[in-house]
Amino acid sequence: MTPAITRFAPSPTGRLHLGHAASAWFAAERGRLLLRIEDIDSSRCRPEWTEGILEDLAWLGLTWPEPVRRQSEHLEDYRSALRRLDVLGVLYPCFCTRKEIEDEVRRAGVAPHGMEGPVYPGTCRRLDPAEREDRLAAGHEASWRLDAAEALRVTGPLTWWDGRQGRVAVRMDCLGDVVVSRKDIGTSYHLAVTVDDALQGVTLVTRGEDLFDSTHVHRLLQALLGFPEPAYHHHRLLLDENGKRFAKRDKSCTLQSLREAGVTPQEVRERVRLAE
Repeated sequence: MTPAITRFAPSPTGRLHLGHAASAWFAAERGRLLLRIEDIDSSRCRPEWTEGILEDLAWLGLTWPEPVRRQSEHLEDYRSALRRLDVLGVLYPCFCTRKEIEDEVRRAGVAPHGMEGPVYPGTCRRLDPAEREDRLAAGHEASWRLDAAEALRVTGPLTWWDGRQGRVAVRMDCLGDVVVSRKDIGTSYHLAVTVDDALQGVTLVTRGEDLFDSTHVHRLLQALLGFPEPAYHHHRLLLDENGKRFAKRDKSCTLQSLREAGVTPQEVRERVRLAE
């Protein structure tokens, strides 16, 4: 049986913590591990934190084949995928600001839900095509959203496989018309990771259960772009003694601070295993 190809894909927005260690080991134990640095957001990512990630993973004893894929070096891959989606007629420009979206949701009386907060109310989807073109021609900045209903009409019913929940039917009401290209970076988390997983040949995506809803979007994008369907396993999140998720701002749980305090990788591993 061919071993799975897995990946660990942190963003360099701070040092790795215990939750990252758990996730990296989880992936490494289930296949051949690839490393990806998700650094498309230049406003939050720092080169020194990328170096810190490599240092922390090496300390844990994890290895991966080179080269490491850095998203910031592959923006054309994401632009190419965006053009293919546009040809399919499943995208539309969104000129709304965050405040305008919040105000529209409030007026509609829709409570926030889903991992990304309130589902976008479709304001710009309802714009007249001529008005869209006029705004774009006038140089108005726009993000690009996936028209979820149209996309599902193109693909038909879809499912994906999760190691804990089995076969899951794709449904987009949890996220709605997500942004696939941000105004500032020309892509998004959803589009970039879908393209990366396909180009890197990932066959098993392991990640925290907080990203479960995102998989509906990624499976839809895979079908639209003709990408293969990997399997998924959304593992439970590692929590601190107060039942809260670890955060990069909590310096006491970073791998760097633990290492400097004399904690060994084996001790970290035992602590992570106790929480599994």
